[in-house]
Amino acid sequence: MNKVIITGHLTKDPEFATTNSGISVCRLNVAVRRKYANENGEHDADFINVVTWRGAADNCNKYLKKGNKVGVIGSFQTRSYEAQDGTTKYVTEINAEEVEFLTNKNKTENGNSPEPTLEPIEDDGNLPF
Repeated sequence: MNKVIITGHLTKDPEFATTNSGISVCRLNVAVRRKYANENGEHDADFINVVTWRGAADNCNKYLKKGNKVGVIGSFQTRSYEAQDGTTKYVTEINAEEVEFLTNKNKTENGNSPEPTLEPIEDDGNLPF
């Protein structure tokens, strides 16, 4: 079984392109915080490459930016290519099946969520709680 689920923040804006056949592809780099603190009491992060295709790629390019929080479900894949110096390079990345946008779209420019507006309700004795 090859199934990966991560949540984290984008380290940079998405990189969008189209293949020669016109298929949309979008690459993301997601910082995922490790669960346990290191010897200094800090949480390290892993930086995971993610690739999205077609409609998901279009949406990621349109709506995501550096710092946004995302959830990704997909599978690990490893590919290789020949570098300019003739050496073979390997890349491991997540091939995304689903990408959830987890950043509140109503965040203000300073990164804070606006205070919710609460409207009072009338308690006529029929509330279920």
